[in-house]
Amino acid sequence: MIIVTSGHVDHGKTALLKALTGTHTAHLPEEKKRGMTIDLGYAYLPLGEGKKTLGFIDVPGHEKFLSNMLAGLGGVHYAMLIVAADEGIAAQTKEHLAILRQLQFHEIMVVITKADRTNSEQIDTLIRQIKQDYPFLSQAKYFITSAETGQGIEALRDYLQQLPERAETQKPFRYAIDRVFSVKGAGTVVTGTAFAGVVQVEDELFLSTGQKVRVKAIHAQNTPSEQGVAGQRLALNLNVDLDRISIKRGDWLLQTSPPSPTSRISVEILAEMPLNESQPVHIYHAASRTTGKLVLLQDKNVAKNDRTLAEIMLDTPLFLAFGDKLILRSGDAKTLVAGANVLEIHSPKRHKRTEVRLNFLANLAQAKSASQRIALTLQQTAVATSQLMWSEQLNISQLDNALAECGAMRYQDICFNAAYQKEKTQQILTALSTYHEQHNDQLGVSKARLYRMAALNQPENLIYYFIDEMLERGAVQQTRGWIHLPEHKIRFTEQEQAQWQVILAEFEQANGQAIWVRDMAKALGLDENTMRNFMYKAGKLGYLTPVVKDRFFLTENIYAYARLVKEIVKQKGKVSVNEVRDQLNFGRKLTVQLMEYFDRTGFLRRKGNEHILRDDHTFDL
Repeated sequence: MIIVTSGHVDHGKTALLKALTGTHTAHLPEEKKRGMTIDLGYAYLPLGEGKKTLGFIDVPGHEKFLSNMLAGLGGVHYAMLIVAADEGIAAQTKEHLAILRQLQFHEIMVVITKADRTNSEQIDTLIRQIKQDYPFLSQAKYFITSAETGQGIEALRDYLQQLPERAETQKPFRYAIDRVFSVKGAGTVVTGTAFAGVVQVEDELFLSTGQKVRVKAIHAQNTPSEQGVAGQRLALNLNVDLDRISIKRGDWLLQTSPPSPTSRISVEILAEMPLNESQPVHIYHAASRTTGKLVLLQDKNVAKNDRTLAEIMLDTPLFLAFGDKLILRSGDAKTLVAGANVLEIHSPKRHKRTEVRLNFLANLAQAKSASQRIALTLQQTAVATSQLMWSEQLNISQLDNALAECGAMRYQDICFNAAYQKEKTQQILTALSTYHEQHNDQLGVSKARLYRMAALNQPENLIYYFIDEMLERGAVQQTRGWIHLPEHKIRFTEQEQAQWQVILAEFEQANGQAIWVRDMAKALGLDENTMRNFMYKAGKLGYLTPVVKDRFFLTENIYAYARLVKEIVKQKGKVSVNEVRDQLNFGRKLTVQLMEYFDRTGFLRRKGNEHILRDDHTFDL
């Protein structure tokens, strides 16, 4: 467990931690030279064999070094505000107080230091003043201490020891790097704070830059260990050659392969000062810092202490997840602007202020669990499994449990709910109905074409799954590979079946050639309109296929020609009209009609004078 200490320079943080732990946290040479903490200092208090070790982060008090204050605070749930009894709330303490409030620690303890330099009456007055000026500390626990005399040190230590552990050890491992260096005989070492999860020696992790690394050794809370857990300060010895793989402060170590970082997020902010509709800001997250623009979504102006929804556009993308806390400072980085709680990563670029969007974000902010947030997210659309796992920091079994809780489903790498499936199913049925009305001479369409007609830009494998499910329950049917509505299926009468046998014999004599309606009518001595109606009915049944108006092939021949085309494409990657003409011994005009038919059905796609395969599942028997 880690506890952050914060307060004005020279208010006694370092001396207090030394009294608590016996460790001097100003350990860097430059820090000792200056006599104050520049970067994060750490001290540790072992609570006995087999028990946990408390870690203390001594964050900088000087304004110049404030950016370091936020490094490593992920996964930290407790804080101590240090106030010197003889000086009270100093200027820098006020900003630290604001930042502590914005980081929403589970508990903030107020430690009055240097009690030996004043009297109890002044200390009581100081405590009343703090409670009055900072209502969020009115119920805080107060400790009166002196590092010089030892006053209150034991009581503070006893209280800290009984604080409950709140680390999220069940989530995937996520670790923010704030220092990188080489140790003679060991190699590359990184230090940082574990936001979540557990890491063990020999584990393979991913850098946020994408490279895979192995953990050779672990120091957890300054002690050699076989594992490190969330909420601990960890030093990890990695099998990384820094000359080949660059690692820097602000990088992450992750249990799973990282997604792309995000540059546009939706947040809920708590304003520390009046805000306008749009302003430049500095954004602090773990050990990372970047600039960007804060855009208010609900109002053009926000007063101090107001909560509101906003969007942040980041100049440098960050690895953010739901619930991550950000500190926003002004464009000149001198003033605290707001605290932000991440609601949505990869927020949309358009329609960001509609009532539906704002209600969605407001509901996200109020949701109490991952399953509730996932249910809200899946009201909008189907979402990639990896996206939900990252944004909620869940492993696959935890995601499946959350989906079950909210009545949603997962198919392969896509998550969706029943309403989404119902909507897409209806779109598929509508697309088929429209196609039948417009192309009553066609039996149906291929699965790939139906996808493009009904649900383009939706996950292809998921729409195919919906179509297969519809086929299984009979909502649609498939004849010779063509998908159609059940009512679109027709049959020959006995008389028509006899006539079909005569027509089939004519096609067999044509040796694979197409026949015009008028030529078939003339050959059989029948009325042309009667023949036309019959041959189009045979087309609906799948026996014949019109490649142009009134010119038909036997459908089985179309399938044979499609197989020939697939073979040519398999060998050459493409096919031309001349190649098909030479293989089939057709005239050029008929060959062009056949190839244009293949293009219309989505089987091929013309590219210049060549045709390439668009859907190799079309014309599969």
